[in-house]
Amino acid sequence: MKRALTVRDAATRNSLRRAFDDLGYEVIPFKKTEQAVLDSVPKDVRLTVTASPAKGQDVTIDLTVALVGHGYTVAPHLSARQVRDRAHLADIVARCREAGITDVFVVGGDPTEEPTEFRHAHDLLVALHELDHGFTEIGIGGHPEGHPTASTETLFQALKDKAPLATHIKTQIVFDPVVILEWARELKNRGIELPVHVGVPGAVHRQKLLRVSGGLGIGESAKFLKKQQNLFWRFFIPGGYSPNRIIKGLAPHMGKPDNNIEGFHVFTFNDLGPTEAWRQQMLKSLG
Repeated sequence: MKRALTVRDAATRNSLRRAFDDLGYEVIPFKKTEQAVLDSVPKDVRLTVTASPAKGQDVTIDLTVALVGHGYTVAPHLSARQVRDRAHLADIVARCREAGITDVFVVGGDPTEEPTEFRHAHDLLVALHELDHGFTEIGIGGHPEGHPTASTETLFQALKDKAPLATHIKTQIVFDPVVILEWARELKNRGIELPVHVGVPGAVHRQKLLRVSGGLGIGESAKFLKKQQNLFWRFFIPGGYSPNRIIKGLAPHMGKPDNNIEGFHVFTFNDLGPTEAWRQQMLKSLG
């Protein structure tokens, strides 16, 4: 049983309740993902489907369309390195329109063996806006701990360039709420006013989080925690990881004028049952 999140301040509780009412789960497009979602996730939980370099962009769209058919609200990841060209993008947009998909998340993505017309998320965003895409929500990625191949200044400039073409930012996973808050404040200082959804791991089994913490968008704090084993294990309770420490650190700052942190986005790593049990307990504890 995961520990409940204790929040005494009324304003913070209200902010958290709103955030958990609008919580989103990210899933990975494996063969069993569709059934796992049906088994564990209520229809009112928003979903995003990642774009896997190994499986290709079309598999992401296939799963997204299937889940929408079951009654879920789903946003596919569109990866610049997996969308072959403008014709492919037009086909993706047409499939999304036909399925009634109104939300997408645009990323640069990992390089693949097959070269594509788009190198960066900005390239794909520009091409997307040249189409009659019909999307009402377009997310872009944020990296509070930076990126190994780009300077801090380059990353902030990229966000500034992409912001007019998007409606919100979802961050990579960062384990330190102080780092996230400082980054969100810097966004505000630089005039980047998009709402921020902070990426947190769901109630993931500890071995899985250790295994994946070198990749899948998890930043430097995970590597640090792996080196400092005593610190790392403090993030866990019997059976798995709980995101409560990160959320509790950020909750008092939500809604404050110095940042645009609006809520949380849960990287489930397809551990959907434990993550949904955690969400239900959170909602119960928040009243």
